[in-house]
Amino acid sequence: MPIRAASVTLGAVTPLRLALFDLDRTLLDGDSDLLWSEVLGARGVLDVERVRAFHREYHAGTLDIDAFLDFQLAPLAREERGALLGWRDEWLAECIRPRISDGARALVREHADRGHEIALITATNAWLTAPIARELGIQHLIATEPERDAERFTGRVAGVPCFRAGKVTRLVAWLAARGLAWSDVAESWFYSDSHNDLPLLEKVANPVAVNADPRLRAHAAARGWRIVELHAGVADSASA
Repeated sequence: MPIRAASVTLGAVTPLRLALFDLDRTLLDGDSDLLWSEVLGARGVLDVERVRAFHREYHAGTLDIDAFLDFQLAPLAREERGALLGWRDEWLAECIRPRISDGARALVREHADRGHEIALITATNAWLTAPIARELGIQHLIATEPERDAERFTGRVAGVPCFRAGKVTRLVAWLAARGLAWSDVAESWFYSDSHNDLPLLEKVANPVAVNADPRLRAHAAARGWRIVELHAGVADSASA
């Protein structure tokens, strides 16, 4: 997605008021990556049960992110681009849009109305999640980047996966690409459901636990963080 240039007045960088959102089980009632795997599994392209096993490890805090991404990105390198785009369109229409609650959309709008710069920051790969960012009206996407060789995916990751402490690394790199540092961020929020996101939750001034897993909920309660629920009435049949 395009990156907007930093606002500059008389040579000084205007401090950012930055609102960051995790995607899966935060703005989305479900897991985008697992839902994508089910679309591929229905076509015999991917072993969904193996993906579910990876997701159980994710929730347990034991996921080997490199092994997971080697497996999960392989179809991008193996399958024809036209087929991938068609499957992604189907996934977005049938699996994703119905799982974005009115509450999630309203929360993003609230921050936009307050003049905050908004970014979606997710471990799920950027090729898959860029359409969701557009659907939510979020201009900036910070995500795991699939490596490309010319116009084809290689099945590997470009740079650091946007996962656990890697989210902080990718955020700092995103700021640096705009000529900014974390010290230029005057106000910061991060919304997440997962204990895996504690490195970034601990970094921002306003951490918010959304539909939190038990470990994050306990941590947030102990620290006095805000805890919210966004997806009442939106079904989730994709639990790992």
